[in-house]
Amino acid sequence: MNILFFTLVDFNTISERSIYTDLLREFVKHGHHVYSISPTERRKHIRTTLIQEPGSTILKLRIGNIQKTNIFEKGLSTIAIEPQFIYAIKKYFYSVKFDLVLYSTPPITFSKAVKYIKKRDGAVTYLMLKDIFPQNAVDLGMMKKSGIGKIIYSLFRKKEEQLYEQSDRIGCMSKANVQYILNHNPKVRKRHIIAKKKYGKGMVEVCPNSIEPIDLKINDDERNALRKKYKLPEDRVVFVYGGNLGKPQGIDFLLKCLYSQRKNEKVFFLIVGEGTEFYKIDRYIKKYRPENIRLYNWIPKEEFERLIASCDVGIISLDYRFTIPNFPSRLLSYLQAKLPVLAITDPNTDIGKVVEENGFGWWCKKNSVGEFEEMMTEILKRDRKAMGKKGYLYLRECYDVGVVCEKILGK
Repeated sequence: MNILFFTLVDFNTISERSIYTDLLREFVKHGHHVYSISPTERRKHIRTTLIQEPGSTILKLRIGNIQKTNIFEKGLSTIAIEPQFIYAIKKYFYSVKFDLVLYSTPPITFSKAVKYIKKRDGAVTYLMLKDIFPQNAVDLGMMKKSGIGKIIYSLFRKKEEQLYEQSDRIGCMSKANVQYILNHNPKVRKRHIIAKKKYGKGMVEVCPNSIEPIDLKINDDERNALRKKYKLPEDRVVFVYGGNLGKPQGIDFLLKCLYSQRKNEKVFFLIVGEGTEFYKIDRYIKKYRPENIRLYNWIPKEEFERLIASCDVGIISLDYRFTIPNFPSRLLSYLQAKLPVLAITDPNTDIGKVVEENGFGWWCKKNSVGEFEEMMTEILKRDRKAMGKKGYLYLRECYDVGVVCEKILGK
C-alpha cells in the first residue's frame, strides 16, 4: 500500500525519533511504502528535493517562513501551503496512486490537498487530530468570537470544518477529545453515528500519540554523572519539565507553584524548553534567586532523554483556561523514562485522569497553589519508582506505535 503523509514537521529521515517518524517506520515494517511531504522554510536556503530511503520517500518542499517570523509573513506563508502541497503532489508524485492519506493538525489548512488526492486516487483519508484550532486560540484570548475578531475566527472555523469533511476517519488523542469533537461538530457526529450503525464502529476514535519505546534504564553512576553535569542535587527529588514554554503551558500559574516551594530543601526543579514564555521563568529566577530550580533553553535530544531518566517526577503543565482537552506528547517521554507524572492542568483534559486512574501520577486541576502543595507532600511519601514502572507498562500497552499503526490500518 502507498501511504502519503502531510506534515509541517521538518525531518530528513524516518530514522529520526519522534511521534511521527516512529509511526512511519512502523508502516514500513508492515511492508507499506510511505511518501512524506516535510517542508523546509525559506530561511534555510535549501531547494526542494526528494530523499529516497528503503520503504520511504521524503519530499523536502521549500515553503515560506512560518516559525520565528513576523505575523504578516507567517500569515502569507500559511495561506500558501495548500496550493504548494497540491503543486508538489502533481509534480513529484504524479505517477503514484495513494491508498491512504495521513495528516495531522496543526495546521488545519490541508483540506484542499486532501480533497485532491481523495478525488484523484480514491484514497482513504485519516486525520490524526493533535490540536483543536481555532478554539484553543479563543481559550487563551488570542482570538475572539465577537466583534471584528469574529471574521478571523469564522474563517479558521470554516477551514477546520472543511478538514473534518474531507476526513474518512478522525483519530483523537484521548476519549475526552473524541467526545469534544462529537459534541461541537454536528455534521461529524451524524457521520459518526451512521458509520457506527453500518460498520459497528464510528469514524471518530481514540488514536493517541505514540512512539517506539526504548528502555532508558540508567545505572547509579550515570545518573549521578548527569546530575552533576547539569548541576542537579543528588539528594533531592528532582522534578523535570521539558517542552514548549508558551501560552498553552500556563507558565504564570506554574511559577506560582514553584514560588510556593522555593524554600523546600527536599525538592528541585529542572526546566528545559524554548518559547515565548521562557523569559518569564528567567526573570523569576533572576528576581527571587531560588536555590532549587535550574533552567536550560536547550539540551541535545538524546542526552535530554537520558537526563529525564536521571530525574524523579515529570511535570506536564497546561493553561487553566482551556476548554479543549489537550493531551501533550511529552507524557510519552516521561513514561519511557519510567517517571511518574504530575499533571498541572485545566479540568477539561483527561490526561490527569489517565495518570491517576492507572496508578502512575497525580492530577492538580483546581488552579490552586494549595492543592499543588498538597500534591508535593503526597509525592514525597509515595514509591515513585514503582509508579514509574506502571507508567512504562502502560506506555507499551497503549502508546506503542505498533498498536496505533494497526488501529489506523483498521486491524
